[in-house]
Amino acid sequence: QAAQAVTQNAFPVANLGQDQLLSCQLVNTVETTFTKVSVTWEKTGMQGFVYQYVNGGSSLGNQNKEFSGRTDIFPDELLKGNVSLLLRSARAEDEGVYTCSADSSKGGGKVNIHLRTAAYTAPTFTLSERTMTARADRWFPRPNVTWTDSNRRVLQATTSMEESSAGIFRVVSSLPEVNSSQSYTLQIKNPLVMSTSSAEIT
Repeated sequence: QAAQAVTQNAFPVANLGQDQLLSCQLVNTVETTFTKVSVTWEKTGMQGFVYQYVNGGSSLGNQNKEFSGRTDIFPDELLKGNVSLLLRSARAEDEGVYTCSADSSKGGGKVNIHLRTAAYTAPTFTLSERTMTARADRWFPRPNVTWTDSNRRVLQATTSMEESSAGIFRVVSSLPEVNSSQSYTLQIKNPLVMSTSSAEIT
């Protein structure tokens, strides 16, 4: 049976400024090793390609300059059929549909991956005079913030969002009149990412 290309994650969310793996794997019901592996990564609507590996080496003559120095594959993994792409320092404009076209002596195929971008960080907590303040420096798109107590009741808090010139939001949320020996849960959520953190007052 001829090999085909599959992905472990067709809808990844890249954290802006962080590295992101775009998964692509050659699979075959019989073989577990592959020879003469080649792969071309392309992005829909973009001239040139994202990354290309043919004839035992990278071939970057027609690479789009947006991806120059920011993409790589894992040459040691090619024998196992792993043709995944590492995208470094994700940018908002990296969002889009990527196509992995892989081939080998056992055959190959194509798979599409829909990359979305977001920004998210876990909050840090401080306690001052019975007010719990949470700060999270990088969120995009704009999130919603919800505090709950140990009984899952939604609590009233004061939340501000400061937008940077790059469109990234800094979240500061203060919960007044917290009680000792209580635990509180903060949920920061946007359409792409959800962060849930717990803080306990001792």
